[in-house]
Amino acid sequence: MEARSRTRPRRRARAAAACAAGLLLAGLTGCTGTAPDPGAPSASQGTSHFTGLAAPNGPVLAVKIDNVRPARPHTGLDAADLVYVEQVEAGLTRLLAVYSSRLPPSIGPVRSARESDLELLRQFGRPALAYSGARSALLPVIEAAPIAAVTPADAPGAYVRADDRPAPHNLYLRPRQALDAAERVDDARDIGLRFGPPTGTGRASPEHTVRYPAARYTFTWSPDRGGWQIAMDGTAAATADGTVLAPATVVVQYTEIRPSRFADRSGSTTPYTETVGSGRALVLRDGRAFDARWERPTAEAGTRFTTPSGEPADFARGQVWILLAPR
Repeated sequence: MEARSRTRPRRRARAAAACAAGLLLAGLTGCTGTAPDPGAPSASQGTSHFTGLAAPNGPVLAVKIDNVRPARPHTGLDAADLVYVEQVEAGLTRLLAVYSSRLPPSIGPVRSARESDLELLRQFGRPALAYSGARSALLPVIEAAPIAAVTPADAPGAYVRADDRPAPHNLYLRPRQALDAAERVDDARDIGLRFGPPTGTGRASPEHTVRYPAARYTFTWSPDRGGWQIAMDGTAAATADGTVLAPATVVVQYTEIRPSRFADRSGSTTPYTETVGSGRALVLRDGRAFDARWERPTAEAGTRFTTPSGEPADFARGQVWILLAPR
């Protein structure tokens, strides 16, 4: 813990420099020249690399969250900067929520990690990853990955079991305690996301549905909330305290989902979602849909989203959901 406290001033200095660079870049590419961006932070404010809002770029905490019906409603999901949707066994999905700007008191329910998480998280440098369990064959791979693993065994004080739902859907994370237990966690950095007014006009899309083999997400534009209200498997999504989930931007990133090297307890092969490469995407913002492309040349690189003509595909400022969907 002493070594970590000594490195924090240097991390803050690096984060401040990265933030200043991000603001300069936003001034160059975050506007089409035809309309101002009313949500843009002022030059005196820090800007989140993950939401485009005025916020600190603090340590990155990723949390693997259960998403079957008994695991809902979720806790703390509205505070995430980014939420990735990933396919798992039996065609179901889990969520990988990324926090940096703010930490809620509790997050969950927390479930096990997958091999795909490790490649996806490489673009964040060395983040903390909170999860509960993994296949024994995967544990050496996790230990070798550039992450700070935070499990109930590593940090028992960071987890608590709730008594209002059955296991395994009742394990919750205390994020501040989790970060205190994590070692050498990097602050948020530029991972390729750009925020500003939309490039082009797109097409009207008040509702859009994304399907997995055994899961369904429907996003409905809400002008009142300035975001996309979510229905999971036909049921409106809200957190345990009643907060309606309504991200400002939803990205459907079409990619290859293939069998991994690992199987679950029943012998079913775990899917592996490719996040290095390129492909088509769909960006939903402001009640409209914009065709896009995604590209990530290496695991260490961020993911760049562009228009079909190669311009940056700017996101609306606020929470971003990225659905890693089958091609």
